[in-house]
Amino acid sequence: MGAHWEAMGDRIEVAMNPNPGKNPVAYVAKEKYEKFKLTADLPMGNRVIGMLRDSGLDAHPNPDFDFIHDTYLVLIRMFPKQKTNIPVVIVSANARMDPHLHTRIGAVIRPLRYEDVLIIGSGGAVHNLYRNNWMQMVLWRDNLAMPFAPQDCMLEFRQAVYDAFTMNRGPAVRRAVTRLMKHPLFRQAHGTDEHFIPACYVAGAAGDKEDKEMDNVFLGECWELVNMANSQFQLGSWE
Repeated sequence: MGAHWEAMGDRIEVAMNPNPGKNPVAYVAKEKYEKFKLTADLPMGNRVIGMLRDSGLDAHPNPDFDFIHDTYLVLIRMFPKQKTNIPVVIVSANARMDPHLHTRIGAVIRPLRYEDVLIIGSGGAVHNLYRNNWMQMVLWRDNLAMPFAPQDCMLEFRQAVYDAFTMNRGPAVRRAVTRLMKHPLFRQAHGTDEHFIPACYVAGAAGDKEDKEMDNVFLGECWELVNMANSQFQLGSWE
């Protein structure tokens, strides 16, 4: 689940385009991604639709969806020596941005984790475009420049995200992550909801009672445009 695709009403959509294209990325040269071939896993997509429908969710295929940068730029970095990715299924968010609904979506597809399926939520710990510093990007294409420190409110909310994932296990992860949307600094850290919703999705997939003994670890992060934090967490392991 990425951060830029929402279905209207009560719908959840699953990408079922057999030959998906790529939406362009602002400020990124096309030669960095245009030759990378995308592989949509249509059989698994049908299975995911069935799982969602069986749980009572209003799931539908989308045969025209083109991949967005929140998905394919991640895949390019995951498979730097390949010219294509492993088969991928993309599940949309729902435009109501209900954290509990998206936690439920993750919980429904949780069994796939036991079949060597990696579940990814691609969003952002702190992502408010209105609070970003754009000067270095516009003038020099340097999104990682840090001419000054992030605002205190951004640092504080980023810490709350870190604590929610690393200091909780099992169902407590679901409660902690969904509760962050009521954090007093949430709206300052997220001008809109869509970049946070994938965190609820992965909390649902890794927040069952059976996950209480599982390690949830922080792997790394970068800050972009001064005030935007990209934090990476791993919930569970392949062992």
